[in-house]
Amino acid sequence: MFQNLMSQELIAIFMFATMMLMLFTGQRVFGAIGAIGAIFAVLLWGTGGSDISFSAAMKVMKWYPLLTLPMFIFMGYVLSESRIADDLYKMFHVWMGGLKGGLAIGTIGLMVLVSAMNGLSVAGMAIGATIALPELLRRGYDKRMVTGVIQAGSSLGILVPPSVVLVLYALIARQPVGQLWLAGVVPGLMMAAMFVLYIAIRCHLQPELGPTLSKEERDVPMSEKLRLLRAGLLPVVIFLTMMIPFVNGWTSLVESSAIGAMTAFVAAVLKGRMTREVLEVSVRQTLAISCMFMWIILAATGFGAVFDGLGAVKAIDNLFTEQLGLDPWMILILMQLSFILMGTFLDDTAMLVIVAPLYVPLVGALGFDLIWYGVLYTITTQIAYMTPPFGYNLFLMRAMAPPEISLKDIYSSILPFVCVMVLALVLIMTFPQIALWLPDYVYGK
Repeated sequence: MFQNLMSQELIAIFMFATMMLMLFTGQRVFGAIGAIGAIFAVLLWGTGGSDISFSAAMKVMKWYPLLTLPMFIFMGYVLSESRIADDLYKMFHVWMGGLKGGLAIGTIGLMVLVSAMNGLSVAGMAIGATIALPELLRRGYDKRMVTGVIQAGSSLGILVPPSVVLVLYALIARQPVGQLWLAGVVPGLMMAAMFVLYIAIRCHLQPELGPTLSKEERDVPMSEKLRLLRAGLLPVVIFLTMMIPFVNGWTSLVESSAIGAMTAFVAAVLKGRMTREVLEVSVRQTLAISCMFMWIILAATGFGAVFDGLGAVKAIDNLFTEQLGLDPWMILILMQLSFILMGTFLDDTAMLVIVAPLYVPLVGALGFDLIWYGVLYTITTQIAYMTPPFGYNLFLMRAMAPPEISLKDIYSSILPFVCVMVLALVLIMTFPQIALWLPDYVYGK
């Protein structure tokens, strides 16, 4: 009956408008998405429409790779709560303190390894703001420079594997998680290298922004340097222990995630840092974040099932390509711009589950590779996070930064790094093989 009164395009627009209105009123993301999906299912198909969302939710519960989520989250919290990240920063401090901007460059290296430990950008932000930021400020680094470094470095958290967000994208887009992870490796390392290059050039031109450490601080015995190198590279060993069997096909994705979690736990025990408090915090946080992701996934899947049943994707595709005559690349660019707009008030997970029922099938219908698009999505959402005036990460940084760093400093600090990220995004859009080469190589063997 409801379909007789409105066209498919109008129903789709009305669904999104209603959902956005609920989000603006402060409703929880999963509640807004799930409620709108259920209500429209009943309005479109009567009481039997509720079976659509229920069936979709049951399919999610049977999706075996979903077990990787709590494993990777637990691994990340064990490594961070047991202060293994502190060892990482000490290693970069000793080995790179003699370079202009060396501690800032080391902070980017810290963020890359933290990303490989956790897979969440918020974790990188928290570790950078609590460990690196006070040290950089105390040693005379420019406050705007270091604030931008930490925000930019934390953006690598959802791109460098094991990315939790890419696991969610894999579920919604029905794409292999392993291929998505491998697709994020080269772009993530490329973006980190671009950050390092920018810092090195900027500090070479303006040495006062990133002074070298004093000779006394750099005068550390080689034995101590090697000890810190061994301690700091422990997360790398854990990461390789987990990823090498998976890439070579010896273990499944879930088995590799279990290996990573167990290796991190054993490492913390052997270092004498697995206290009862560390274990309790790690388990509690793992349970809380896993449950949050599960509710969002269930709501998004139900919403997407209603959208598929409505046929709205085909209608929107027809509207853009046939009626408006837009080029596929123009449609893709408009999608990316809409992510930047939504990023002013939503986090990456919320953006994904809200637009995935529309964007992902449309991207496939336009002839683009969905693995490649997953990488574009992650980079674009991080740009959105850091774009003034309302970027999510900007206010998160303000909450963690010391009082001498104002919101104006945070805004101005991130603009150069946003430009670097936009350049990286353009490169990957222009040369898709930057993202696709590694998964093609590994899975093509």
